[in-house]
Amino acid sequence: MDYSNPFFLHHGDSPGAIIVSKPLNGDNYNSWKRAMMMALSAKNKISFVNDTLPKPSNLYDSQGLAWTRCNNMVLSWLLNSVSTKIVNIIIYIDDAFEIWNDLQDRFSQHNGPRIFQLQKSISCLSQENNLVSSYFTTMKGLWDELANHQPIPTCICGALKTIMSYHHQQHVYQFFNRIE
Repeated sequence: MDYSNPFFLHHGDSPGAIIVSKPLNGDNYNSWKRAMMMALSAKNKISFVNDTLPKPSNLYDSQGLAWTRCNNMVLSWLLNSVSTKIVNIIIYIDDAFEIWNDLQDRFSQHNGPRIFQLQKSISCLSQENNLVSSYFTTMKGLWDELANHQPIPTCICGALKTIMSYHHQQHVYQFFNRIE
């Protein structure tokens, strides 16, 4: 068996498997997507959702049957990793790539209220009675989620290094500002 073949299914792979710990509920799309991408990549099935392995034109030859079997496995994993409310919206979509895009279209929209909430949480967070390491872990989690909602654009002009340095410096100031 060629384990690197995206059509390979391990004997432990099951349509009933839950491959991420927290189901998509609508508010956690970014963290859910990251967890799903890691899980699908680990199972060598990411190509079913990123369109690098498109649906074959003939679903009844050996290649088409293998694609259908694996696509159905990925569909099952996707359905098992979202809330019941979301399952009811996507249950009749037959292609993992289409479900992936549908979920992205629905939930990856710019989330202004969440960005505001994160910025407010960062500005109000203080060490209080926590250890510095615990305080830093909480702060870092907020920074990471905010960065996921507001990624720094990439460029080839060389300014990115300066922007990243400034961004890092702001984090240091925020961190030390609330240590007691």
